[in-house]
Amino acid sequence: MTLRIGILGTRGIPNHYGGFEQFAEYLSTGLAAKGHEVFVYNSHNHPYHSNTWKNVQLIHCFDPEYHLGSFGQFIYDLNCILDARRRNFDVILMLGFTSSSAWGWFYPHQSTLIFNMDGLEWKRTKYSKPVQKFLKLAERLAVRFSHYHIADSVVIQSYLQRKYAIASEHIPYGAEIHYNEDESLLQEYGIKKNEYFILMARMAAENNIEMILDGFHASNSNKKFLVVGAVDNKPGRQLVHKFRNDERIMFTGGIYNHPKKIHSLKVYSTLYFHGHSVGGTNPSLLEAMASRALIAAHDNPFNRSVLQQDAFYFSSCNEVREIIENTHRNGLEMVMVNNNLNKIREQFSWDNVIKKYEDFLQRCVLEKVSRSLQSSKF
Repeated sequence: MTLRIGILGTRGIPNHYGGFEQFAEYLSTGLAAKGHEVFVYNSHNHPYHSNTWKNVQLIHCFDPEYHLGSFGQFIYDLNCILDARRRNFDVILMLGFTSSSAWGWFYPHQSTLIFNMDGLEWKRTKYSKPVQKFLKLAERLAVRFSHYHIADSVVIQSYLQRKYAIASEHIPYGAEIHYNEDESLLQEYGIKKNEYFILMARMAAENNIEMILDGFHASNSNKKFLVVGAVDNKPGRQLVHKFRNDERIMFTGGIYNHPKKIHSLKVYSTLYFHGHSVGGTNPSLLEAMASRALIAAHDNPFNRSVLQQDAFYFSSCNEVREIIENTHRNGLEMVMVNNNLNKIREQFSWDNVIKKYEDFLQRCVLEKVSRSLQSSKF
């Protein structure tokens, strides 16, 4: 069954922003390749201005975020929803709910409305208490107004069942395995293969960057530690100041639009630290697995549900220090790397993810049509 699909909730494709945009890019092009008519909503500020991209149709809506800050996201989402009301989509897939579920009364309910419920946004420490309360409300509204739900993590799936007594379909994100690394790209940072540690993350408290760097700072390692991510926010500036006298720690800033460099830095690292503690299946974790990195991860249910036994886990700076001082890439560690690579092939490949989405969207549409026919008989 061919579907007419609208994808809302991102700034648009091709990806210039982050995880949901990357996901939308892979999913939309994958569904279009299977013959579906796919539309993705783009901010009018998006650097790509054409109306199509790889057989996906793009709808540009006014986005005042650059004038209004975060509140502009609400206006942008409303503009997308109002436009979708006249498009006669079979399916509307909402990616996240932070600024869209407030407009639930305007959703076009003739379409099958499916929410990807994202992570537990209200747990993020970057938000103030009032914002966290609003995000809890937004989550409840998303559950109320949608017809079906997708959880990218079994942990989120269990939470939705426990909190709202609703069933959700577990479909993770995907990752792509690459073998195009280039060791010469390490020269820019004065590092050598297997002679440095690395983390790549936003400078936010829930990513536990300070804990990781405290552990490394206390260690006797003579290796470098690369911290990849923009440091132009308050937490970033505080970290740069705190560790300014440790010459082993290098803040590279963000590395954008250079996937080969990012991939190479992961491949050749001694150990890749993943400190994320909030959210579902994290795309950057899957990408590290696909890049054949040996991983040390913050010990929480989200990370364990993905990595299982194939990582080192930490929950304190002392545990980070012990991992740094006692980890070598030898036989046991390479088994972990290969096991994670097999997970990408078998569970998290984009082909598998796209097929699961296609099957679920078709099933939901048929189910909703069947229910409508049943109710019309009475």
